[in-house]
Amino acid sequence: MDHSQVPQHNISTYANNRKAIYATDTNGDYTLVASSGWDVEGEATRQALAELERLADAAYERVVSGEISPLSFHMYNRRMDLQVLAESTGLFKWRIRRHFRPHIFARLSEKMLALYADALGISTEELGGLPEQRSLR
Repeated sequence: MDHSQVPQHNISTYANNRKAIYATDTNGDYTLVASSGWDVEGEATRQALAELERLADAAYERVVSGEISPLSFHMYNRRMDLQVLAESTGLFKWRIRRHFRPHIFARLSEKMLALYADALGISTEELGGLPEQRSLR
């Protein structure tokens, strides 16, 4: 892409920041050009965030009904999926899925809870429970 064609659509998902894009200059050499985003990219990001919100809402309801542990809700609420949480903790995905079971989660050691809490950026107390009210969209 030519440097003059780099999108500058000022998308809201960039929060007034810019992103480095490689483009060719007038000599045909690759150079970095600052972009304020592209409308299509902004829409894709909004859709992904809406899906994570939907998953968090569904997980919240399943935690309240006792089907799954709070770990699943907090994972989605922190805009993570199983792959990202596995990479953040260094645990296998199958092991994390096992910790989604309430009776298994209840027996986790303080060390394991601290590992999850650190990866999610919350306290171990928050990890063990839910927020008072989840605003459903």
